[in-house]
Amino acid sequence: MHRRLPRRSNSTLNQEGYFYTRNNKMAITRQKKEEIVATVAEALKSAKTLVFANFKGLTVAEQNEMRKALRAQGIGYAVAKKSLLRRALDAAKYEGQAPELVGEVSMAWGEDELAPAREMAVYVKKFGEHLAFVGGMFGGKYMDQAGITAIAAIPGMETLRAMFAQVINSPRSRFAVVLAEVAKTKGN
Repeated sequence: MHRRLPRRSNSTLNQEGYFYTRNNKMAITRQKKEEIVATVAEALKSAKTLVFANFKGLTVAEQNEMRKALRAQGIGYAVAKKSLLRRALDAAKYEGQAPELVGEVSMAWGEDELAPAREMAVYVKKFGEHLAFVGGMFGGKYMDQAGITAIAAIPGMETLRAMFAQVINSPRSRFAVVLAEVAKTKGN
């Protein structure tokens, strides 16, 4: 006759009174959740643009590379649980409807209106199969994936200035070329 062993629960109470699972993954405490929501809410207050990205399959090294490059541009980058992210977004009260956050979601934000979307677009292209735009917020309004992609395509201020200078100088240079050709034909 076999003796039945008592069934063991998948979670156990530790010394501090928190439940943890046998694979040593502890649930986030309420205090930690409140801290995360407060941190995200603080980031949202200073942000002029917010970009959500799905990052399934991105390695730690790739994320660290991206974080370092974004930080150098003055862009914040964070990963938070979607439920906690939604709480902070609801408190921010942006216009429109928030994009549907599916899968593993990260967010990038900054005080520059175009930089977060433009810089994230660089990494969306680089890590195409592992990183994709989900949506975001621009000018106090929620944007869908297509809207954020369009914002990311807007060139930076330096590029726009160079384009403007080229447009202004183009007629002058063409006129100079025409005068030089006229002078050549009259000289012959």
